Amino acid sequence: MAKTLIRGGHVLTVDPAIGDLPAGDVLIEDDKIAAVAPSINADAEVIDATGFIVIPGFVDTHRHTWETAIRNVAPDATLDDYFVEILDTFAPHYRAEDVYNSNLAGALECLNAGITTLVDWSHINNTPAHPDAGIQALQETGIRAQYAYGSANLSLADYWFESSIVIPRSDVQRVRETYFSSDDQLLTMGLATRGPGFCKDDVVRAEWAMATELSLPITCHVGMGRMAGRFGMIKQLKDLGLLRAGDTYVHCCYFSDEEWQLVADSGGLISIAPQVEQQMGHGYPPVRKAMNYGLRPSFSIDVVTTVPGDMFTQIRAAFAVERVLENSVFWEKNEPATGLLTARQMLEIATLNGAFVAGLEAKTGSLTPGKKADIVLVDAQSINTAPIHDAAAAVTLSADVSNVDTVIVDGVVRKRGGKLVADVARARQLVESSKDYLVGAVAAAKAAAPASA
Repeated sequence: MAKTLIRGGHVLTVDPAIGDLPAGDVLIEDDKIAAVAPSINADAEVIDATGFIVIPGFVDTHRHTWETAIRNVAPDATLDDYFVEILDTFAPHYRAEDVYNSNLAGALECLNAGITTLVDWSHINNTPAHPDAGIQALQETGIRAQYAYGSANLSLADYWFESSIVIPRSDVQRVRETYFSSDDQLLTMGLATRGPGFCKDDVVRAEWAMATELSLPITCHVGMGRMAGRFGMIKQLKDLGLLRAGDTYVHCCYFSDEEWQLVADSGGLISIAPQVEQQMGHGYPPVRKAMNYGLRPSFSIDVVTTVPGDMFTQIRAAFAVERVLENSVFWEKNEPATGLLTARQMLEIATLNGAFVAGLEAKTGSLTPGKKADIVLVDAQSINTAPIHDAAAAVTLSADVSNVDTVIVDGVVRKRGGKLVADVARARQLVESSKDYLVGAVAAAKAAAPASA
């Protein structure tokens, strides 16, 4: 049995039964956390965590990882722009190898930033080779992930406006049987659906039935922006009899009170992408609103075409906007502000809540004995983090990707001493080659298009 002892760190377990250990040890046996205590004696390889904050890995509950090759191509885009500039312009040209290259680089980007678990919302399955390529890349990086099989993106009109095209069940079943015959592995599977408003009712029914028959959780964008914010998608799902426990609703910026209650009553889950939602016009990130209905919101990055790919950005974006909104209520009342969201709650949302939403709370999200060893060491001695008065605030409000020193997933060290344990040069070369190809393919398509009248 391989043993590793993380010794002498400031341990933030995010487990209310254990709490914080200002100086503590974490013992890993094979792929699991065996013990967390102020001091542990064990015959083990030692990682000296003196001067580091030890936390559970971050969980990103919704990222279109395939877009890594087109990072920052739409920095000023609104959501309306995104449909045209990304889904109608770049997506149809994606080859399977571009999905592989993007997922490889994108998953390594996650690990580098302390994100140990990822929900890969993969709506780029233009051919059966595309999901194979995306899954292969995730497997090679060693990240924990839910691969969410999505639609193709060969035509904006066909796939996103009252679509009559169902995600092909035969290929979903093939992928399920080929790669996900067991749920006790690093990679699990979900179904990334477009949902009512984007698809005709018969398509929605077929995709939800497919998920039920194949025992797959669903993840679906809802209640965002000028278009989808008007669809009343949760109400439509209720009318279709399709609200299910364990399905994830992404964004949720424009919900009626009735829809919030429907999600809570049905056992639905919430993923919020704070920076994208504010920057691209989805709506304000409804963190407190979700909590008011007894829900446990999680954070996600969404698209690196427009925003950074790290969790620190999401935490601060959400924290700032919620504090503005909460403080404004007390300002109007001319009363001192009380009961505001805290920096520590942001850490819980980014770790334990994320694991809950990804269906993995029994495995990850906190430093709890018996859970998988998904652990991050954050440098607390850097000039931007020291001195430490509040370790949770240091992580959520001061640290950044440069402070992520060590990342462990399933007991395996994936980053150490600030360097990824991976062939980063190869990943960068591959994703650069996809960038060159995609930019050229888009330019050629535009040149060949008939001139508009």
